[in-house]
Amino acid sequence: MEDLIKQRQEEIIEEFSMLDGDMEMTLDYIMELGEELNDFPENERIEDNIVKGCQSKVWMTAGLDNDRIQFKADSNTAITKGLVSLLVRALSQSPPQKVLDAEIYFPKQIGMDRFIGTQRSNGFAAMIKQMKMYALALTAKQES
Repeated sequence: MEDLIKQRQEEIIEEFSMLDGDMEMTLDYIMELGEELNDFPENERIEDNIVKGCQSKVWMTAGLDNDRIQFKADSNTAITKGLVSLLVRALSQSPPQKVLDAEIYFPKQIGMDRFIGTQRSNGFAAMIKQMKMYALALTAKQES
């Protein structure tokens, strides 16, 4: 079975390579990607679904659909919403174990550290950690 997570990360890297490291275009593109996120249900914008460690508010949930993890997320800031949309895209529709095992390498490849500060980098790491926690919980649920 091909590695969807790796494939999606490669697609993301490819898309960003076309922007030639142009900071403004890159940030615009990230904000555009955030607009493509599915609507996040108002009733799920609760304290329990907030990703801890993000400066902006980020809500995230996860569930299983045919043994594949589906992430939903949103943020109150455009750039953060774009960043979380990249993770949702890279990791959704994969088996939870694949999410747990996944190495998230696209941020480094697209030079993300150049256009997001330390605070956002920490928040981004917190989002990845949260997604892996959901994957772990869902793996346990599958096994029981």
